[in-house]
This record gives sequence, C-alpha cells and structure tokens, in this order.
Amino acid sequence: MSHSNADTGTKKIEWARTHMPLLAALRKEFSEEQPFAGKRLAMSIHLEAKTACLALLLRDGGAEVYLTGSNPLSTQDAIVEALQGEDRLNVSARRGVSEEEYLDCLRRSLAAEPDLLLEDGGDMIALLLDEYPQVSASVLGATEETTTGVTRLRTWEKDGALEFPVFAVNEAQMKHLIDNRYGTGQSVWDAILRTTNLLVAGKSVLIAGYGWCGRGLALRASGLGAHVSITEVDPIKAVEAVMDGFTVTTLLEGITHADVLITATGGRDLVIDETLQNAKDGLVIANASHFDLEIDRAALARFAAADRLVRAGIREFRSRDGKCVYLLGEGNIVNLSVGDGHPVEIMDISFALQAMMLRYIANNAPIPPGLHPVPDEVDTHLARKKLDTLGIAIDRLTDAQRRYLGL
Repeated sequence: MSHSNADTGTKKIEWARTHMPLLAALRKEFSEEQPFAGKRLAMSIHLEAKTACLALLLRDGGAEVYLTGSNPLSTQDAIVEALQGEDRLNVSARRGVSEEEYLDCLRRSLAAEPDLLLEDGGDMIALLLDEYPQVSASVLGATEETTTGVTRLRTWEKDGALEFPVFAVNEAQMKHLIDNRYGTGQSVWDAILRTTNLLVAGKSVLIAGYGWCGRGLALRASGLGAHVSITEVDPIKAVEAVMDGFTVTTLLEGITHADVLITATGGRDLVIDETLQNAKDGLVIANASHFDLEIDRAALARFAAADRLVRAGIREFRSRDGKCVYLLGEGNIVNLSVGDGHPVEIMDISFALQAMMLRYIANNAPIPPGLHPVPDEVDTHLARKKLDTLGIAIDRLTDAQRRYLGL
C-alpha cells in the first residue's frame, strides 16, 4: 500500500463527506437504529470517494460490507487503499483489471453469502443467478440504481429468474429526475472538458438518446454554447426534444456535421462501420452509458489504418484516407473512466435513497420476489429531507384541499 496514495484517497473521502448532508443525517439515524446488525451487504458500484462514504454509512448501520467495483475503469485505487483496514469493510477492486479479474472480485463478495445487495449495472446479480443459486435463495433484497441494470432485471423477471426482491431505485423520481439529468449532464461534460481541453461554444454536438441522461447532456451543452442535435428511436421523446428547442435528426445524418458525439441510449451498436464512414473528420466520441456496448471497438479497428494514444484518456483512430476520430476513456463510461463521476451533492441524494431502500428491505423482509418500484413515501421523505438541508420550506395542502383532490 502506498501511504501517499492512501492519504490522497482519505482526503477525497473527507471532502465528499463534508458535502453530503443527507448521508450525515442518515449516519446519525443508522448508528442509533443499527438496521443492518448481523447482516452481510455486498456492493457492486463505481468505486470512488462518494461511494466510499456510502459504504462507511452502511457499515456504521451495522452491516458487514463487501465492496467491489462495477466497471474495471471506474475504480479509483487511492480510494481502495484508503478503505483497506477499515473495520467490517472488505474491499476487492483495482483499476484496469481484466474481465476475469473483475468477475473474481464480484465472486469474492458473493462467496460471503450476502443478505442484501447494492447493485450498479446488474453484473453482480447476473453472476449470482448464474453461479450462486444457493445464495440467491437466501437474499433478502437488492437495489439497482442504473437504467442499464433495471433493463436487465426486467428481462430476468420476465424469465422467472429473480428469486428475491429488487427495488428499481433508478426509476424513483428523486433518482432519474435529479441524478440522471443534472448529475450526468454536468459530470459527462466535466470529463470531456478536462480530458480534451477543447472549446464547446460554437461546436456541433450530437447526443444519441433523449432519456433523462440525454436531456441533461443537451441542457448543459446548450448552456455551454453548442449547437445541439438529438437522435432518437422513440417518436414521443423526439417530439419532446424538438419542443425543447433541439434539432432532431438520424444518427447517420447527424454524425456528418458533429464535432462531438455522446452516446446515452443504454443500448448497443450505435458507433459501427456505417456510422464511422459518415463521421466528420475530428469527431470526438464519448460514451455516457454504463456499459461500453454502444461503441463497437472492432469497427473502430477496421476503420483505422493506425491508432494511438494522443493525450491521457484520448485515443486517435486515423483512417487510410486521413480522417480521424477520437475516442474518450476507451469507450467506457466517460464521467468515471476519465473523470470523478457525478457531483458530490447529486450522489448525496442518490446514495441516501439507496441507503433508505436497503433499510426498508431489512425492516420489511420478507418481500415478494421480483422487480419493485421505490415506495412513494420513501421518495417524498427524501425530497423533504433534501429541502431541509437547503433551508427551504414549502406549502402543504389544507384538509379541505386534500378532500377536493381526493387525497
């Protein structure tokens, strides 16, 4: 362990903790209540300073925590080193591990036979269902905080594979309206600006996908002075993008004039051979989705006569006719592969929701298996707690108003 690296990690964790008032309030509650006493809790999550604060909160609530990453290129080694040696906190992660090493880290957490799971993307649950059926049957419940993970969970539920309850935290209003829009909107652009050191004003930006993440990306790009175009497959979202003032086009048309392409669909196979043939020379490509499936690296290899790392986090692919495209973060989730992820205050909200839902599961078990929404009362309670931290008061309905509205 590098003392200086661990010290850097500790300082990052302390900085995040200082700006996470919701987790601070929950720490007081959890320390008194001990909702996870005697329980083992496995976390698969982008492992950086803010997630360290969440892991420590859950530990302080009585859990034996088994912590690992959810993407090999989003783990910050300084944070891992800072957490090593913490009581009841078992960390197994390292930046840049191979696919098999990444899975082995997940296996170490699952081998502890956890009672509760905190999931980011679905890899841990996928491995659990495939290799640990005996553990799956005893899990009290799980939470999932990404669009990608919820999509995978719906498939498993449809196939009858889910033997325990999972709460779709990503679909709570305090998650997708805030985290996906304002968190992704800022952190992706933070990462792009830091990595490229290029101007945004006046550039043509193409955003693939107009879900909540795409909305946030478009909002921030517009605020930075870019000309923003949207590509969509959902006609309703396309109409919404038009009404929000953006140009809607097809991917193959939009990429001919785009200076920057950001993928945010949660799907796959957007940047393929045909796409690259239409790309404007000098195109910068960044992926804002959890997995790297939207950008086909094999297609980039076929496109390029040569490729090289031209700047930390930027790989240049040059075609035989001299056209260049630039890939950020090797096509991995850009705000974490070459950035620090969402702003601290955003993750304070999202992680407070994760922690509250894990407490909900622990206090209400057994819960029927399958994919469940976050209860409205939990969502609303979190919103009120957030307003309290901001010193903001809002009106409440009178009894007569509630009766009129049928509440």
